[in-house]
Amino acid sequence: MAEAVEEKIKNYRTAPFDARFPNTNQTRNCYQNFLDYHRCNKALTTKGQDTSPCEWYQKVYKSLCPMSWVEKWNGQIEDGSFPGKI
Repeated sequence: MAEAVEEKIKNYRTAPFDARFPNTNQTRNCYQNFLDYHRCNKALTTKGQDTSPCEWYQKVYKSLCPMSWVEKWNGQIEDGSFPGKI
């Protein structure tokens, strides 16, 4: 299983189609993958496990989201004012 994830990450080019977000506007897809990355990181770190499977979500949100949004959200997470549930 871990090999399959590592292979997907290695061959990653751009965000694949996600049936949850069929429309052209990918704003929600961007935001959801940002949340999924941080939730995954938090959960695996808490359990003391390797966080490399979370890299998939990071690559997806970095390819979909404007970097200004990511910087803003990361700043909000550091300040404790991020509106999403991580």
